Amino acid sequence: MIHIEDLTKYYGQLCAVDHISLDIQKGEILGLLGPNGAGKTTTLRMLTGFLHPTLGEISVKNFTIKNDALEIKKLIGYLPESAPLYQDMLVYDYLNYVAGIRDLDDQNKTSRVRSLADQCGLKEVMHQPIGELSKGYKQRVGLAHAMMNDPEILVLDEPTSGLDPNQIVEIRQIMREIGKEKTVILSTHILSEAEATCDRIVIIDHGKIAADGDTESLRQSAGGEYRITLLIQNAPADAVKKQLSQIEGITHILPAPEPGGGDTPLLRINIMCRAGVDLRAAIYQKIKETDWVLLELHQETKSLESIFRDLTKEN
Repeated sequence: MIHIEDLTKYYGQLCAVDHISLDIQKGEILGLLGPNGAGKTTTLRMLTGFLHPTLGEISVKNFTIKNDALEIKKLIGYLPESAPLYQDMLVYDYLNYVAGIRDLDDQNKTSRVRSLADQCGLKEVMHQPIGELSKGYKQRVGLAHAMMNDPEILVLDEPTSGLDPNQIVEIRQIMREIGKEKTVILSTHILSEAEATCDRIVIIDHGKIAADGDTESLRQSAGGEYRITLLIQNAPADAVKKQLSQIEGITHILPAPEPGGGDTPLLRINIMCRAGVDLRAAIYQKIKETDWVLLELHQETKSLESIFRDLTKEN
């Protein structure tokens, strides 16, 4: 649905976005993840037509941003990080005003405002001034504004920035509901938000794409080592090390006595394994050959947070 090719943006000598290429499918919830200053907001502003690229192409359906910017804007609802709301207006009056700008007739205007009030959880505050609302409710008003023309694509820049945990959960639920019907692109530096909300994550750093995929594929492509933790009963540490060291792919075996075993001492084993191969079955078979009692076997994969740090840390 959206094709981005070789997208580049310079501010003077500063390259904010550096030759990004990306395809976004219809119905996808894509998270643009990166540290502050990575180029997320600039990318979204070019996608929505608010900034002109220095180089590169953006096409949405059969339209290009260079030739059909107005047609593309009709397909997109955009919520910037700081929603441009009129603080003195009542919520109802503001949404009614936005509906008028979008050329909705009187009958459709009323039904659309009511529908968005229900979808965005605004019924309780429709007759309150926007300036008196909490930031969470202001974000909901901005979201209703962005959705007024029922766009096919919704672009959200840091939609949960500055919200408390309860407000984050509420906005996240709204985004998931919206994502069932629309293509959603959101930028964030909150890792849990991207993991909980998005079908696909693109990590951007210094204007370049550092990684692209769902959470599981990012973990698998991260490389390095992963850890398997065992809890074994009735097993001498030296014998465990000798038995498990026969398995190819294990790099380190770190046993440590575990308190609370009573007459049958417990031993916790941390096993470091090379990435790319699942050694759980081999480990189980080696322990099965003995009279040890296996109480726990747990494989720990890289978290999104550790992958993010690895990809965006300074050289």
